[in-house]
Amino acid sequence: MPVTKSDLIERLSDTLKLPKGKAEAVVNVMFDSMTSALERGERIEIRGFGSFEVRSYKAYEGRNPRTGEPVHVKPKRLPFFKVGKELRERVNAGTGAIEEDHDDPETAADADERALYDSEADEETGS
Repeated sequence: MPVTKSDLIERLSDTLKLPKGKAEAVVNVMFDSMTSALERGERIEIRGFGSFEVRSYKAYEGRNPRTGEPVHVKPKRLPFFKVGKELRERVNAGTGAIEEDHDDPETAADADERALYDSEADEETGS
């Protein structure tokens, strides 16, 4: 289940014993400040969490998937998030099981490659 803005306000209110109105104002100021910085093309770095930046994409000719008709896609700027090392390590150390999709060719190929690597390592060590 996703964490919503309301969940963040609730958690902030409970943790800091703030009235919900003040907690909501704090959360809104944070998001508004981040949004404004990205609109200005500024990079946001939050140590241990990650960074946000705006990436520019050139115009290109795409295709309508339903009709196959060519469609012009205008140039655009989109926010991009890059996870920080500490957050990545904490997420990977989490207790949730990682599900593998064996129908996904890339995932299945990765699993086959790991199995091959493991069997080669066993042969080298004599296991």
